[in-house]
Amino acid sequence: MSRLLRRLQLLIIGLVLVVAAFSTGLPFLFYLVYLAILVIGGAYVLTRLGLSDLEAGYAVGQLSGHVGDRLKVTYTLRNTSRVPKLWLEVYNPTSLPAGLPGRAISLGSHAERSWLVRTPLTRRGHFRVEPLQIRTGDPFGFFESSAAVGTGVTVVVYPRVEALPLWKLPAANIDGSHAMPERTLQTSPLATTVRPWAPGDAFNRIHWKSTARHGDIQVKEFDLEQTADAWIVLDLDRAAQVGRGDESTVEVAVRAAASIADKAIRENRAVGVTVNAHRLAQLPPDRGGRQHLKIMQLLAAVDGDGTSPLSEGLVATVPRIRRGMTAVVITPSLDRDWVKPIAALRARGVACVVVSFDIGAFERFAPDDGPRAGPAAARPVESVEPPDPVVEAARAQRVRALRHALSEFDVAVYTARPGVALGAALAS
Repeated sequence: MSRLLRRLQLLIIGLVLVVAAFSTGLPFLFYLVYLAILVIGGAYVLTRLGLSDLEAGYAVGQLSGHVGDRLKVTYTLRNTSRVPKLWLEVYNPTSLPAGLPGRAISLGSHAERSWLVRTPLTRRGHFRVEPLQIRTGDPFGFFESSAAVGTGVTVVVYPRVEALPLWKLPAANIDGSHAMPERTLQTSPLATTVRPWAPGDAFNRIHWKSTARHGDIQVKEFDLEQTADAWIVLDLDRAAQVGRGDESTVEVAVRAAASIADKAIRENRAVGVTVNAHRLAQLPPDRGGRQHLKIMQLLAAVDGDGTSPLSEGLVATVPRIRRGMTAVVITPSLDRDWVKPIAALRARGVACVVVSFDIGAFERFAPDDGPRAGPAAARPVESVEPPDPVVEAARAQRVRALRHALSEFDVAVYTARPGVALGAALAS
């Protein structure tokens, strides 16, 4: 609008100048008319030629990354004509929180410029990098010319994965695993060798071919199953979430789910995921890099906008969790309604772990200004306002009641706090 107004003012001034020159016949006014025609005409021609014979392009280094990584974008501009490009503005419109810095450059005849931009990925989600925009104009701001180069791309930013060196899932109660007694009448399919019979060995462990070959009774030796499959249940019910920014219960819960899934898949476990966000999303258990990618893509897109309580998500998940798996429930909810589905899982021989949250600390936490992509271990926990003693007492009572209900079913509970690295929070 300002450029249009400037052009209208210029047109009115030009008309007044022309009328005055022909009305008075003063040479000075004709000189101004000729000068104006020369300047405006030259500015127009310069703007029209500003983008001619120009080659441009950009390349995004990767279309996905984790929070804390840096996105690399390479730009190249080449002038193939003899006419220099005195002023070019190059930029990429984008929805990335940190943006992509533009640059104003000039190109001589047959010149080329390339540069690299690194922008931090500060928030998970799906973001757009729009086509490259190139703009030029005249020194007086009368005219402008622009062009779009290339096509837009989508950049997926996955949650930050934190190291969990001391985190261990409980051993699954499956036959032949280290969770069972040393002597058992059951066997697992992990038989690797044979050994002489010893008192207490079951008869169904006898390996008859080896017994006939050695002349004495030989029994099958079973390897202990060191890993069990895991199913992560992530609670994103809107009613239970507190805090804001990178240290809200939503973001910490998503980071915890991503970190636990990453560690489990690295241990060659099959991992399934249930998320009760805007809609109930479930990923059946699988292992390997492909499952890792599916989980990260799911966690990159979810938000704390769930409308159903955790109990409904658990009820929908219970039939899909088979005996021998480990259920990891990540929730800030202090309601005891979801303990009943946990009890059903424990009755079926499913080990359970709960990652809870210190709700009071998340409510009082004051995040630092500005985006941060690194671990939050160095952030101070500050009190925004004095807590209400009555509310704190009621919350403490609910926490004790929930922990007591979980302890009846031998469920391990870990507590996440703002400003504390997950590796430390899930170690004790």
